[in-house]
This record gives sequence, structure tokens and C-alpha cells, in this order.
Amino acid sequence: MESFDAVIIGAGAAGLFCAGMAGQRGLKVLLLDHATKVAEKIRISGGGRCNFTNRDATPVQFLSDNPHYCRSALARYTPADFITLMQRHGIDFHEKHRGQLFCDRSSEDVITMLLAECDAGGVVRRHGCGVRQVRHGSGGYELDTAQGVVNAPQVVVATGGLPIPQIGATDFGLRLAEQFGHRLVTPRPALVPLTFDASQWAPFVTLSGLALPVRISTGKGRGGGDFLEDLLFTHRGLSGPGVLQISSYWQPGQPIRIDLAPGQDVAALLTQAKLGSRRQLGNELAQLLPTRLADTWLAQQGLPAQRPMPDCRDKDLQTLGQRLQQWSLVPAGTEGWKKAEVMAGGVDTRQLSSQTMESQQQPGLYFIGEVVDVTGWLGGYNFQWAWASAAACARALKASD
Repeated sequence: MESFDAVIIGAGAAGLFCAGMAGQRGLKVLLLDHATKVAEKIRISGGGRCNFTNRDATPVQFLSDNPHYCRSALARYTPADFITLMQRHGIDFHEKHRGQLFCDRSSEDVITMLLAECDAGGVVRRHGCGVRQVRHGSGGYELDTAQGVVNAPQVVVATGGLPIPQIGATDFGLRLAEQFGHRLVTPRPALVPLTFDASQWAPFVTLSGLALPVRISTGKGRGGGDFLEDLLFTHRGLSGPGVLQISSYWQPGQPIRIDLAPGQDVAALLTQAKLGSRRQLGNELAQLLPTRLADTWLAQQGLPAQRPMPDCRDKDLQTLGQRLQQWSLVPAGTEGWKKAEVMAGGVDTRQLSSQTMESQQQPGLYFIGEVVDVTGWLGGYNFQWAWASAAACARALKASD
């Protein structure tokens, strides 16, 4: 039976990074993954250019049932730390939007860097090698793998979440957590498009492909979100950055609220236009919204787009403006795991050390990355959690005497 100081299950962002750091600290590390290709989620992220962190990441941009848990790891491994690593490997990058950092060339640059870090640490990597069982053994833990039995005093679970099963996502890490007595915060798709009942959405199907900036919100207090981002109409519902952001906060049966003209007082502008404009209502509203949306909205409100502005009643203009800026609708659901970018929920962090990611139930068992109940906003935050949680764990792992 082969023995290692630590076995890391999952060769995604968190697993690769943790393995490289631990190996370079002198630990004998085995990195396992059931997939033959490593880091597929890195490869497809950011349109193939990997939004690898956000320069402005703080604990505020993360959701969890235990919201303060992420603070320690994020403070001890920052975006600047990962940027320094990228620069050391000569990888060029750029800021696209609101602190979001992308590779200039390709996501492959990040994967190549992480593999090089593993090689520098002498990490033993076995891909296409699934884990069938983990159990307590004489050396701490024994793992039955597709390539034989191995043991180690420390096991790190970096198996990711449930999104995008077509590239290999499974619930293995969640089942392993439960096997060893850990509670789960119910997993659900996050950063995912929202869908609506077909009959309810029928009037808006023709708007598919239309995008515009909106303010979108749901919930109240710590459980609520509020974003000023772009919205995209789809055949089945809503997508775009604003909707992906709010989906992490949305709960089934809960309404979302949308201001289709943020920063403007539509009712006041239309009432003012009535006094001096000879345009038709549809043309006037199209000054504030995309024309297709303006026409569709007026039809839904029963207001003729061809009505001259001087003939419009003040009451109708007030109601029109109010409904445009306080659109409340209840999604039927989401596009699910196939379209979700991340998983909300996961291993309950109240049973994990925030300093080391180690289980408080089972010494030597660690959970890092997306499998843990910490979910970041859209825009590089989830990768930063992968790096930060992996670093906290790698620093805590112990080499054999």
C-alpha cells in the first residue's frame, strides 16, 4: 500500500493549487481526479480566458449560512498574492470590468501554471483515477482508488460543486462529507439564468436576445441582493450578469424586483414630455428603453404606442413609469445545474476550522473550494475563494516525521 502525507481528491482550481503549495512545503502529496482532463472548469471559464480573480474581493461579495467563515482565508491569501504568482509565471492579464481580471491569451495559461507549481512540489498526479471509498485506516485514512489502495493521515476534499455535470461534476464530495458526519447546507444552482412559466412569459419571448442595464433585487437584509448590472431576455426567462448575480440570493416562490430604467424618473420624464412633445407615446418611451421593449411593455399595459403624448393621461404616465421601475415577478425556477456557474450551499462551515479548513468532526479531513458552503458573486470571486481556501489548507497540512 502506497503512503502519502496528504491525498487531495479533485484536480480543479482548489485541488491543484493546494497540491502545489503543499508539495513545495516538503509534503509527499498525491492528487487524484476521476476525469482524464484536469481543470475543465478553469478551461471553459471567462469565455476561455479565465476570470481568475477580482482585484476588489472582500468578504462582502460572498454568501454563506455562516457569513464570517470566509474572512480568515480571504485575508491571508489575497488577489494581490495570486496576481504575484501570475506575474512570476509571465502570464499577461487585463482588467475587464469592476476589478475582474482575465488572461490576455487563454485559460490554458492558468492550468499550465498550476501544473508547473505541482511539478515544482513533486506532486504525484493521477488522472482518470476515481476514488471508490474512503475509510479510517492504520495510517489515518485508506482510499480505494481505480489504481489501487493508498493511505495518508490527511485527506483534502476539493471535488467542486454540482454545476455542469457534462464536464464531470459529481456529488462525491458531498456524500463523503455526510459519510464522516458532516451537515450539508442544501445545495442549489447559483449564478444561473431564471425561468418563468411559459404562459406568463409568452409576451416576452420575442424580446429574446435583448439586453439592457437594470437594477435588480430580491430579499431583504443579509439574505437579499441588489445589483446594477445588465439583464438579458431569453426564450425561457432572464439571464445576463444582473440575473446571474441575483439568482444566488433568490429562493423559490420569492419575487424579484427590476428597475428597467435605473437612475431615471420615468414617470416625471414622460409627464414633462407631454407638455412639449408631439411624439407618439411609443416613440417617447423608446427614448428611455430599447424600442422592442418599449413596444412590448406598452402592449402589456394596454396603452396604444401610437397615442400622441398630449393625449396621454397623467395618471397613465405615472402608472406606466411606476410599473417600469418596480417590475415584480416570480420566477418558476432556474435553468439548473447544466447552466449554473457555481453551487450555493455545500459542506456546513460551522463544522470546519476557518483557519485551516479542517473538519472539527474528523481530524485530518479537510474541505476546500466550491464543495464548501461559500459562494462568491459573479466576476472572479469564486476563483479567489478556491485560491484562498486552498492556501489556508496547504499551510496547515503536516509532513510526516
